[in-house]
Amino acid sequence: MRRLLPVTDDVADREWTLAELADAYAYPETDGPWLRANMVSTLDGAAQHEGRSQPISGSADMRIFGTLRGLADAVVVGAETVRQEGYRPARAREAFARRRAAAGQAPAPAVAVVSASLALDFDLPLFSAPLTPTLVLTGAAAPADRVRAAEAAGVHVLIAGTGAAVDPARAVAALAEHGLTRLLTEGGPRLLGQFVAAGVLDELCLTVSPMLTSGDAQRIAGGPSVALPKRFSPASVLEEAGFLFTRYRRTDISGMTRSA
Repeated sequence: MRRLLPVTDDVADREWTLAELADAYAYPETDGPWLRANMVSTLDGAAQHEGRSQPISGSADMRIFGTLRGLADAVVVGAETVRQEGYRPARAREAFARRRAAAGQAPAPAVAVVSASLALDFDLPLFSAPLTPTLVLTGAAAPADRVRAAEAAGVHVLIAGTGAAVDPARAVAALAEHGLTRLLTEGGPRLLGQFVAAGVLDELCLTVSPMLTSGDAQRIAGGPSVALPKRFSPASVLEEAGFLFTRYRRTDISGMTRSA
C-alpha cells in the first residue's frame, strides 16, 4: 500500500503504519458495548459482485479490514455470509498482539455467527479449529438437535431471542454479558439491516470502491426498513488509489454525535 492519508491532510504522501491505523480506528471509551460495521460498496451502491465482496475490494481495503479485526473482541456475521464467503477463524497477528494484551483481549477476536436454524457445518475450521472459540447467536426456539451439535463441536451457543430468530439488541447485550464489548459486524447486508433497524449500530466504516457494476447486487444493508432514516455523522475519511475509507458515527435525536 503506497498511500493512506486523510483527504484533508497536507503532509507528504506516505503509507500509514498499522499502529497509526489502529490509533485512528481505536474503539471509544464507553460504559457499554460499541458495535461498528465494516462494509464495502461500489459507486453505484453494490455491496457484492457475483455474490462476493472480494471483487470490489482492494489491498488497502483489506489492510483496513485486518486493522478493524485486530481491534475487535468479536466479529459478528450472518450464517449466509459465513457460507458464501467461506469464513475461517480469525487469526492472531503480531502487529496487534501487544495492544490486545494491554486491553485484556484474547490473541484473536471470536467470530459470532448469527443463525436461527443453526444449519451450519460444525466440522469446518471456523468451528472445529479456532484460536478463540467461535460463538453462535440464536433464538430460544432454535432446533434442539442443532444446539446439541454445536455444543458437541465446542461452539458456545448464546440465546438472543425468544423465538427462532435473533433479536439484534439482545445479540449485542448477550455478547457484552460474555465480556465482548468491542464488536465488529462484517455483514451480510441482511444482518446489517437488522442492526440498523434496531437502532444498535454505533459506527459504520464504509469503503467506497471506485467501481461501477450495474446489475441488481445487494446494497450494504437490506431487510426491514426504518420509520425514519437513521442519521450518522462523519468521523473521518481516508483515501488510497481511488478508494475512500469513510467512518460515520450514530447521531442521537438531539443532533449530537454519540459521545465516546
